[in-house]
Amino acid sequence: MEPTPEQSPHHAYPDHWEADVVLRDGGTARIRPITTDDAERLVSFYEQVSDESKYYRFFAPYPRLSDRDVHRFTHHDYVDRVGLAVTIGGEFIGTVRYDRIDDTGRPASAPADEAEVAFLVQDAHQGRGVASALLEHIAAVARERGIRRFAAEVLPANNKMIKVFRDGGYTQRRSFEDGSVHLTLDLEPTEKSLAVQRGREQRAEARSVQRLLAPGSVAVIGTGRTPGGVGRTVLRNLLAAGYTGRTYAVNRAFDEDLATLDGVPAHRSLGEIDERVDLAVIAVPAHRVPEAVADCGEHGVQGLVVLSAGYAERGAEGRELQRELVRQARSYGMRIIGPNAFGIINTAETVRLNASLAPESPARGRIGLFTQSGAIGIALLSGLHRRGAGLSSFISAGNRADVSGNDFLQYSFEDPDTDVALLYLESLGNPRKFTRLARRTAAVKPVVVVKGARHSGTNPPGHAVPVSRIPDTTVSALMRQAGVIRVDTVTEMVDAGLLLAGQPLPAGPRVAILGNSESLGLLTYDACLAEGLRPRPPIDLTTAASPQDFRDALAEALADGTCDAVIVTAIPWVGENGEAETGDGQVLAEALTKAVAGGSAKPVAVVHVEIGGLAEALAAASSTAAPRPRTVTPAAQPRAATTATTARATTGDTPTAQGAATAPAAPAAPEAATTFEATTGPGAATGPEATPRPGRIPAYPAAERAVRALAEAVKYAQWRRQAAVPGKIPEFLDDTIDEAGAAALIEAQLATAPDPRGRPLSHDEARELLGHYGIDVRPTLPAPDPEAAVAAAARLGYPVALKTTAPHLRHRADLGGVRLDVADEEALRRAYGELTDLLGKPAELLPVVQAMAPRGVDTVVRASIDAAAGAILSFGLAGAPSELLGDTAHRLVPATDRDAAELIRSIRAAPVLFGWRGSAPVDTAALEELLLRLSRLVDDHPEVVSVALEPVVVAPQGLTVLGASVRLAPPPARSDVGPRRLPNY
Repeated sequence: MEPTPEQSPHHAYPDHWEADVVLRDGGTARIRPITTDDAERLVSFYEQVSDESKYYRFFAPYPRLSDRDVHRFTHHDYVDRVGLAVTIGGEFIGTVRYDRIDDTGRPASAPADEAEVAFLVQDAHQGRGVASALLEHIAAVARERGIRRFAAEVLPANNKMIKVFRDGGYTQRRSFEDGSVHLTLDLEPTEKSLAVQRGREQRAEARSVQRLLAPGSVAVIGTGRTPGGVGRTVLRNLLAAGYTGRTYAVNRAFDEDLATLDGVPAHRSLGEIDERVDLAVIAVPAHRVPEAVADCGEHGVQGLVVLSAGYAERGAEGRELQRELVRQARSYGMRIIGPNAFGIINTAETVRLNASLAPESPARGRIGLFTQSGAIGIALLSGLHRRGAGLSSFISAGNRADVSGNDFLQYSFEDPDTDVALLYLESLGNPRKFTRLARRTAAVKPVVVVKGARHSGTNPPGHAVPVSRIPDTTVSALMRQAGVIRVDTVTEMVDAGLLLAGQPLPAGPRVAILGNSESLGLLTYDACLAEGLRPRPPIDLTTAASPQDFRDALAEALADGTCDAVIVTAIPWVGENGEAETGDGQVLAEALTKAVAGGSAKPVAVVHVEIGGLAEALAAASSTAAPRPRTVTPAAQPRAATTATTARATTGDTPTAQGAATAPAAPAAPEAATTFEATTGPGAATGPEATPRPGRIPAYPAAERAVRALAEAVKYAQWRRQAAVPGKIPEFLDDTIDEAGAAALIEAQLATAPDPRGRPLSHDEARELLGHYGIDVRPTLPAPDPEAAVAAAARLGYPVALKTTAPHLRHRADLGGVRLDVADEEALRRAYGELTDLLGKPAELLPVVQAMAPRGVDTVVRASIDAAAGAILSFGLAGAPSELLGDTAHRLVPATDRDAAELIRSIRAAPVLFGWRGSAPVDTAALEELLLRLSRLVDDHPEVVSVALEPVVVAPQGLTVLGASVRLAPPPARSDVGPRRLPNY
């Protein structure tokens, strides 16, 4: 029964509760608080709910809402009484409401921490995950308002609602009372509830991309009446690719008697089409896009590819147009690729979609490609085609206003046709989510990333997400931690992609090198050493080697248990008359193919120099796609010829996507790496395909390129083996950590600092906070004059250190601001005088006295909160190695025992810690424990926004933290926690 609302102060409308969400079927909807203006929407919604659903909601026949009901369900104080609605096209499709109650079930206010909750979802939208999304959001709202538990009464026959509560992952209790099921849910998030939420997010976002890439029908809106222009070009490319669905040309300027265009039905609007269109490609000027989007939304289109330009790339006015475009599309439940996009491609035999400006669809392959840049997309498509590589899917997202690289990772993770995901990104948008998704995807298939704008910290035009201020080297380290293969250029990305898509992962870094050129073999050997591989001495087959010699040597290397990979080097061989021959590339390709035909678990790569016909033979043998039928669907009729004509913006009534129309020529690329296939072998499918696919041996025109690709595969394979057994956070930390004590101290300190920027802690305050986490900072005593210094030394015991703490001299022993091993009072007074004579008055230097620590290696340990990337743990050697050379390693928090161990060992100066040049190894176990304790501190208390422990002197036994600085501030908002939502506009 609904409680009677009590009068309580009305709070302002909480607009931060508004959210766009992706539902189970891939469509979008908006969740927002219900307001007093929603009376008519609520009545209309209720009228469309079945009698059975109404009965389940009210436990009795309830055909219509009374005026009193409508008032109660639309008037909320947003604290004790809250209602949320899910809307599509501005209309309600589901609602949820909670009312705070006391122990007797009567209406109450805080501090009561329980609420009664009830849901109602329109029958036509049940099964889309509406109630599950509402539960996530209403639970977050309740926690914000101090509610810790939900109570719900559900009829036993209402299995769908019982399942929503059961599957949410929250701790719950269930009882049967008075003919109904009484459920109590604890709203504190659990590992299970978070896993459930992320699993639903993954499936929904993957489905939303899948709907875009595999539509049953496509309408090109803005198809020109004459050849040329963006829309007409896309239509011709769709037909040329042999798209298996139904295709329509749409242009409001078409003559009424025009029935077909290029053999497909022509219409003036979507309303004239007899079926619902799944995907619309919009190629009209920006000022006409809202009209086209509205037409799509009103006729049930599921997704949009907006090629039109004139948005955020044009400045402030364009940014607002772009935001309005996203808001409009999402209001109808549609997702967008673009605007200013180049298009999408899906080479699956059951789809064959080329809804892009690329005149030729790539061959079918196992590589998925996402790019934020149309120009880069063109270059990559061209380069992959020249190298004989096929694609499974391609998305060029343009301004990336909606569908992003994160969505592509969600799709790639479960796409059975994709073995490797390649991404060109100019921003990460939500870095925390990206690293989470990348780690999960990389655990099953490689993810190769090129990041543009590495030093400018740009976002996609029109995006209002936080800009990460961490250096690019830190971004790279965090990607590596997540298993991402980070490369510097698109050429390197394709090189790595070819090897990873066609060859097995190496079991280790041992490399066999064989070929007919001693010099090329030595170049390859040197390149292997430079990349950290362990090459065996090259096997020189001499320039007289025949293709059969290559075959025999490769077969022998593959059978040799002392190597993990093979690189074949080849130059033109010498004929019987002693003259160099260009050779028959086809013959050599066949010989190498036969050598691996028996199946091998080792990757093979080929380095070739000027062997005539080899590149062509490798490329010709690389296609995995069967010849495409030159027929089209009945709706398309005869297929139009493929055109490579550059589409340009036109005038008159032929609509175009201004700016997106011109497809720039691909930039000149180095000589292409190519591939050829064995009929069986290392590239055989391990996924759901019923038959093994051929293994593709990549070939490269330079040793450095082949070796770099192989080195990336070796590092990735090592990461993947380690990821199979994840690291842990040692349990012993729990026994020596006082989380509650630290929380109380932080709360007290922030209460005294109203500045939202927070405040730095004093030395003693920092010592106290760190002490709650078992981090002991050696005390310092102020020495404002020589007498105070002597008294401090007497208290601490000799020998001591005398140091300045002025900001401009801190940690600058090179400037003379530190005196070590001061043995007695006389030496202390002398050191004090030297210090003040050299550097200034005591009031300026702020001298302190500190007991000496055991000798060791000076290191620095830091943790900081980046608004975009989250909490980051850093380690390096103190002084020049980290400050001058940037030799610092980074890991995301929370760090595991494996992360801590890798953090120490991944800096270039790591040998200093392990006995370099005969020195005593230091206590790295103690250092790893310190890293784990600091990681736990900033993970437990996000108000700790910055910690620097410097120096940390690591001795052969134990370590000493000599200095610590801590800054507290209200934690930045996190975009990776809370209920799932799309970025707001």
